[in-house]
Amino acid sequence: MKFITFKFLVFGIVLILISGFVMNKEKYPKYKGYNLVWHDEFNVNGAPDEKNWNYEEGFVRNNENQWYQKENAYCQNGFLIIEAKTESRINPHFVSYDDKDWRKNRDSIRVTSSCLITRGKHSWKYGRFEMRAKIPVAKGMWPAFWTLGVQGNWPANGEIDIMEYYRGKILANVAWKSVSGATAWNSKTALLSDFKKDSWADEFHIWKMDWDENSIKLYVDNQLMNETSINETIIDSKQLIKPFLQPHYLLVNLAVGGTEGGEFNKKSFPSKYSIDYIRVYQKK
Repeated sequence: MKFITFKFLVFGIVLILISGFVMNKEKYPKYKGYNLVWHDEFNVNGAPDEKNWNYEEGFVRNNENQWYQKENAYCQNGFLIIEAKTESRINPHFVSYDDKDWRKNRDSIRVTSSCLITRGKHSWKYGRFEMRAKIPVAKGMWPAFWTLGVQGNWPANGEIDIMEYYRGKILANVAWKSVSGATAWNSKTALLSDFKKDSWADEFHIWKMDWDENSIKLYVDNQLMNETSINETIIDSKQLIKPFLQPHYLLVNLAVGGTEGGEFNKKSFPSKYSIDYIRVYQKK
């Protein structure tokens, strides 16, 4: 009888500890004047939540070297992992890697990775967007956390790079179509070495955007990286698509090589982009 009572006592303590842990995981930071309107905590092992994410497939942009496929994104131990890795063959469900004429004879290393997007599932006009993540900085890696406007073609729809990294640089960018029709950029860069901490790239950091009808402000660990005036991005009052006065959807990806990622080698792989959470707050 005493043994049974002790077992139930231990069981009860375990339940209390587990329920307390779950409650703590569900207590998200509150910001005065904001409501949490969407988030993904990546707490369920396996494929990312299909209610939140679609995927890009194949070779997509910037002459990048990776083949995008959904299999390279998975949730594990409370994190979203986007993994860039080498392959002996490409997923047979997609077009053959060698069928791209511009790609033939170019790569001695075949690489796959993943790009997750909320397009068609979630988009937001204004708000505070946050990601806590540890980014890969191996040679040739090009991780990003960014948005695109739902209407119009690039760059007229507007692009916001909340986080971008390549070749030893952290970037925060805003891009749109200028009066001349060319792409206008407000880009700010910090060298990885500027953070004066050797372990910086091995740690998790918080990237944040505060966006309203007046400005876009981009931060890393509460350090303001870039501020863009919305008025600067509007050509005239008759402009059909005002890039940052419309909803945007999210993209999170790990590119390899291409126009900005630069050279890579076998020592670069596998590389993992680890994301703790992504959250969107909007003003009450």
